[in-house]
Amino acid sequence: MENQFFTDLKSLPKEALQKKLRLETDPSFRTDHMKYLPGMEQISSDVCGNVMSQMHSYDPLRYTAADVTAALAHDVCSIEDFKALLSCAAEPFLEQMAQRARLETGRHFGNTVYLFTPLYIANYCENYCVYCGFHCYNPISRMKLSLEQIEREMKIISESGMEEILILTGESRAQSSVSYIGEACKLARRYFRMIGLEIYPLNTEDYRYLHECGADYVTVFQETYDAGKYETLHLLGPKRVWPYRFDAQERALLGGMRGVAFSALLGLSDFRKDALASALHAYYLQRKYPQAEISLSCPRLRPIRNNRDIHAPCVGERQLCQILCAYRIFLPFAGITVSSRESASFRDGISKIAATKISAGVSTGIGDHESKYTGKETDAAQGDEQFEIDDDRSLRAMYQDMADNGLQPVLNDYLYV
Repeated sequence: MENQFFTDLKSLPKEALQKKLRLETDPSFRTDHMKYLPGMEQISSDVCGNVMSQMHSYDPLRYTAADVTAALAHDVCSIEDFKALLSCAAEPFLEQMAQRARLETGRHFGNTVYLFTPLYIANYCENYCVYCGFHCYNPISRMKLSLEQIEREMKIISESGMEEILILTGESRAQSSVSYIGEACKLARRYFRMIGLEIYPLNTEDYRYLHECGADYVTVFQETYDAGKYETLHLLGPKRVWPYRFDAQERALLGGMRGVAFSALLGLSDFRKDALASALHAYYLQRKYPQAEISLSCPRLRPIRNNRDIHAPCVGERQLCQILCAYRIFLPFAGITVSSRESASFRDGISKIAATKISAGVSTGIGDHESKYTGKETDAAQGDEQFEIDDDRSLRAMYQDMADNGLQPVLNDYLYV
């Protein structure tokens, strides 16, 4: 395990550069990405096998316009219909898919759109994921908020009117322990009605502890469901263990979490197959745990500090819209989140068609909400961001824009008794 975090913005140590280069060029130097590390819980589940057999047999090129037409004509979207809607043949049917998706969204969610904001409390990470701004070899400014700083950030956010928060850390158990995250959840319960977590995968008992501390739901990005491609992108650290990450949502549900969210990071591998696997992962888990609240998101790659060449040119906005519409048609009850990675115009449009949850007042850096929310200059230390966002609207601006588009912005709809 690599517990050294590089903060020198000019250069990395020679030894670190040598190890980084060898990890990138010599697969034999890496650990087995399918082998669990000590302490990682293994559960018995058929979900992974079901998802992967469907993904491996999926050929997006074999579907025809007739298959797409038939899928749109069915009242209930089957797995085979969903495959057709994700296929290349469905691209010319985007308008029809959007109309059907909008009908399903209105039927199950009305015209509501939920607003939340992320809060990054630490950006230390023990993984080397080549596309991520937090990876352990990226020489960025690292920071971990104290509990006092976390509470100050939360107070500032809550004073804006926000009632749902998503707590995030880099993936370093040494720097962001389960107990540290638990204390952040306890603080969040003082200020927010809904608390989500996007942290490193945990065992069932750890998820149970965090739920007892106040967490409601867990988001885990599988990044890519293509295990072979995953191996070439995640070169070091516990995140390298593909199957442990896959089962994270099920362990979270076993630990009592009310909801779980799924996603692939589009652009890392074949985006159609990753979109299929993400939705089927959610589908099979919902059938197994019908009480669970299931949601999906559909992020694309964004530039990161020290590597602005990171992008996803193979996934355009029309293709992203196709995926989101297919998600809505296949899983009409699922929440769909569209993050600030996307433009304001895209998010405004997709909220009227398929999305049900939008982030606002977003920062992916550490400790900068006072300056961002109040406009006051501060000399407090700050940590660098995970990636560049596209839509930086405040809660107030987002709320007004949603209302102007005929939508009903919702900050919270949960009652605790």
